[in-house]
Amino acid sequence: MSYEIFDDGGLLTPALVIYPACVDANVANTIRLLHGDPNRWRPHVKTAKLEFVMKRLVAAGVTACKASTTLELATACSAGFADVLLAYPVVGANARRAVQIAAAHPGVSISTLVENSAQAAQWKDTSLGLFIDLNTGMNRTGIEQEHIDEVVNLARRIGSQFRGLHYYDGHLHQPDLAERRDRAHSGYDRLMRLVCALRTVPELITSGTPAFPYAIDYPGFAGLNHKVSPGTVVYNDLSSLSDLPGFGYRPAALVIATVVSHPKPNRLTCDAGHKAVSADAGVPTCAVLDRPDLTPDKPSEEHLPIDCAGAVPEIGERLYLLPRHVCPTVNNFDDALIVEDGKITRIERVSARGHETPNFTGVAHALVRAASPLLATLGERAGN
Repeated sequence: MSYEIFDDGGLLTPALVIYPACVDANVANTIRLLHGDPNRWRPHVKTAKLEFVMKRLVAAGVTACKASTTLELATACSAGFADVLLAYPVVGANARRAVQIAAAHPGVSISTLVENSAQAAQWKDTSLGLFIDLNTGMNRTGIEQEHIDEVVNLARRIGSQFRGLHYYDGHLHQPDLAERRDRAHSGYDRLMRLVCALRTVPELITSGTPAFPYAIDYPGFAGLNHKVSPGTVVYNDLSSLSDLPGFGYRPAALVIATVVSHPKPNRLTCDAGHKAVSADAGVPTCAVLDRPDLTPDKPSEEHLPIDCAGAVPEIGERLYLLPRHVCPTVNNFDDALIVEDGKITRIERVSARGHETPNFTGVAHALVRAASPLLATLGERAGN
């Protein structure tokens, strides 16, 4: 398909554009890979971000999802998901906010992650279910999956609120697909020893985008309530298309930028710095669609320099950029242009962008008092 849109020069850039036909094709392709069963997919909506897109997932028969923030949780509930996992170990005020959201959506099954008894205790007497988070080797959250007794004991303490196990192996990016499959299956073999020790696991969640094809037909998951959780596949980016070659995915979200400078021969600059196209995955941050002769260089906040091995685009020319990491790129924008048949048909809010507004009720003065000695100390140092 053509990604170009009609533009009479009135388009402010950089602009996030989303192609619903490609979104729908990617959703349908994922369900096809899941042997036609949308109930095996619990996508992470940190990628989708727009309630407009979340509703398309629900319309396709996807009833469960994952979220990372309370804003994503609230948006997913409003979008019509029947089952939402807040896949983040929230504590304190964030945990209380999750309980508020659950109370506002009594028809939605809401759960969260825990990794120890203290975390589990804060959810006692709430309606939320609890998944035990496992550390697959990413070493950021969860119980190490080899600590079988620790997991079994925690599940017993949780009791009737125990919803299952959360196993995210998003670090598997081996270019050799056979090696990645072997690494994924080796992890699932260890996971199954834990499942057997628990005897009953209401739901088993595994696999982000790079590994999910190798979880679908893993023999050990047969007969279990098993779900995979890729989210990037809704839009796709340079990384996911590289991770899953030949799996039938296509880009569904791009950033349109404008050439603003020719700082030297065979080099241009466009207006898509890292405040537009996320740089968290490294350089190059993106590729220029249909222009393999253009190589993006390291960006600054608003500038993206690009080296040219072919014809240099003119100042004012539009470039269509495919992000290397689409999830935080979508999060950079307040609004998205929806493009159908080469035309902008509507503008949709990036509903779950960022975080909810902090609630300072009852704590503002305490925060100021706590900060005052530190500010005074810094002031003294500055004066010396």
